[in-house]
Amino acid sequence: MDIGQLFVERGLINQSQLNQSKSTGSNLLIQLIEQGIVREDLALKTIGEHVGLEFIDLSNEQVDLSLLASFPQKLIYRQLLFPVRRDNGSLVVATSDPFNMYPLDEVSASVGLNVQPILAERAEIAKLIKKHFGVGGETIERLIDQKVEEDGVELLEDIEGDGSELSEMAQEASVVRLVNEILLEAIESRASDVHIESQASGLVIRYRIDGLLHPQPVPAEINHFQAAIISRLKIMARLNIAEKRLPQDGRIKLKVKGREVDVRVSVIPMIHGESLVMRILDKGAMVFEMRSLGMSQETYEQFHQLIHLPHGIILVTGPTGSGKTTTLYSALIEINSPENKIITTEDPVEYQLEGINQIQVHAKIGLDFARSLRSILRHDPDVVLVGEIRDFETAEIAIQASLTGHLVFSTLHTNDASGAFTRMIDMGVEPYLVASTVEAVMAQRLVRQLCEKCKQAFDPKRDDLPNDFPWEQLDGRPLYLPNGCRECRGVGYRGRRGVFELLITTDEIRQLAHDRASSWEVKQAALKQGMRTLRDDGWRKVLLGETTVEEVLRITKSDRGIDR
Repeated sequence: MDIGQLFVERGLINQSQLNQSKSTGSNLLIQLIEQGIVREDLALKTIGEHVGLEFIDLSNEQVDLSLLASFPQKLIYRQLLFPVRRDNGSLVVATSDPFNMYPLDEVSASVGLNVQPILAERAEIAKLIKKHFGVGGETIERLIDQKVEEDGVELLEDIEGDGSELSEMAQEASVVRLVNEILLEAIESRASDVHIESQASGLVIRYRIDGLLHPQPVPAEINHFQAAIISRLKIMARLNIAEKRLPQDGRIKLKVKGREVDVRVSVIPMIHGESLVMRILDKGAMVFEMRSLGMSQETYEQFHQLIHLPHGIILVTGPTGSGKTTTLYSALIEINSPENKIITTEDPVEYQLEGINQIQVHAKIGLDFARSLRSILRHDPDVVLVGEIRDFETAEIAIQASLTGHLVFSTLHTNDASGAFTRMIDMGVEPYLVASTVEAVMAQRLVRQLCEKCKQAFDPKRDDLPNDFPWEQLDGRPLYLPNGCRECRGVGYRGRRGVFELLITTDEIRQLAHDRASSWEVKQAALKQGMRTLRDDGWRKVLLGETTVEEVLRITKSDRGIDR
């Protein structure tokens, strides 16, 4: 079959596009799909109609999983075949390659049934395999067979083993591929962290996606390679693989499909062996843009004015993983210009920003926030970012910097915006200094965003909603529930948005801070002046259909003290 001419006749490509290719058959099909000239589903439908083979959309197909027990597993991986159903005594098998029917003869001989091929997209078959055989299933099969292929993960730094037997095993090509596959799957799933845990039952792998952990299915055979997997990751992070009694921290620099990815590695010995957590910083996927953070127009305009102030301190508060760094980086990029000298001191430097001077804190050699901040002030900056104000010394120098004409950004660990003033005073800073230098405090959290493809509208009842929900603002509009689809991996949520509480330091707030007023008094004063709390901003996102009531309840506390 001349598929090139067939595609020309059916209008999928033109003669010029066909003439540019020297390939035929399966190679031509792959080339046209990879170059984006032809959509795979249209190409397979066209070929199927021509040769009398059915094309199906596997995402909408009910697959008979009982057929997997007798199906030769090696053909699932090597030939990308998947059994779909029994039909009149024949086994219906999905394939994405209409030009290679020999593996189907092997299936027929193995299961003792006639095989009826149907065509399906390669990516949909791969999703089914990953779903039912787990992350790394293909590589486990190849580990056993010692068959290795190239993949898309490239280390940006050379690594060396220590010559031990464990080191040699960890650097076998098959183990390297297995570890790379775990990392690739995590990055493609938009995971922020990978947890590889040694349990009594064996190795458990969990990905943190949009703030929540999701267990990953893995083949039982992966337990045989547990030591090799941990050792390979320790070697990649330049850690001591012989040390299994003490915690270790390291860093891996990767290039994945052309994108630079930073991986922070933490290894801790547990009762059943070493457990490892990797924080993934995907530089290519991050966008530092203030308008995309999820601020309301009013909050954005106020914060935009604040970050253009000539001097003072702007604080961002919230727990670990609440998006503080993203907010601060976005603010720095917004004000970055050739006329501004911006210097940051961070622990660690998570993302490298063009045009901004960044210092990595090294506590082991005495380069902490306070010491680096002193040096920064001798470096003629206009804007300074301190990764975190942890102690009196850092707070004092940050205040001195703001008093001498610098704009200072930093973070604090407090539950809400009003708590920042009492927190700094508790560190030992004089209240009048806090009152005169802190210009604003932004508290924030992250809520999961509903998947636009599958979110489901419903009409709520008053009794089903929390007491503080702004029912009067609903005005007959529906709210939304998570449903789950392929796009969001069946969770119902995809991505996260910020929930913000911006407290601007007015004269009344300054007086309260000066008088050592409690955080509750500061909050009440700010509310009277129009501050929207984290809870209020969360309800705003629920009313806009961006998230759910349950998400807001999960990450915020009621301003009235009770949720229901």
